[in-house]
Amino acid sequence: MVFETIEEIRTAIMADEANQAYTKAGIEPLFAAPTTAKINIIGQAPGLKTQEAGLYWKDKSGDRLRDWLGVDEEIFYQSDKIAVIPMDFYYPGKGKSGDLPPRAGFAEKWHPQILRLLPDIELTLLIGSYAQHYYLHQKSSVKLTDNVRQFRDFLPDFFPIVHPSPRNQIWQKKNPWFATEVLPELKARVTKILED
Repeated sequence: MVFETIEEIRTAIMADEANQAYTKAGIEPLFAAPTTAKINIIGQAPGLKTQEAGLYWKDKSGDRLRDWLGVDEEIFYQSDKIAVIPMDFYYPGKGKSGDLPPRAGFAEKWHPQILRLLPDIELTLLIGSYAQHYYLHQKSSVKLTDNVRQFRDFLPDFFPIVHPSPRNQIWQKKNPWFATEVLPELKARVTKILED
């Protein structure tokens, strides 16, 4: 079935049998897809805090992400230039070491439907290995650090980055080139796209 509006897609996602536990609990899918968006942010899945708040990237990770992008909350949430379409639109639950991975098959089912209605996307940020492996058509053995270091290989369409979680402070200390080489390029590209 082909949907004509984002709201039709949102309704279909909530009606999907695979999402009934969330829908019955009054939890809506957490994503943003303004049809005028120029930048698309694809992460793993909402965290518990953001799902409870009903607002994507409304946490410390989101604060850091906005800093990396060089945008404030008003631009991030209200400009209609930024889409946020994670690999799963619901919090997947807690695992042994952090959150569970996004559910298999979710992005395959819903992303193409949504992206068909977003014709102006110029840059897609791929945050974390799940988004990178899926959109860059990579095996799971490909390392996130290699993707981020070689980010220029995926431009102009995709920009792979590490998750902005405070938990990744150790990774950033081990990879100082991320702050000196990658983030300035990311911020410059985002600024240019949003200004055009």
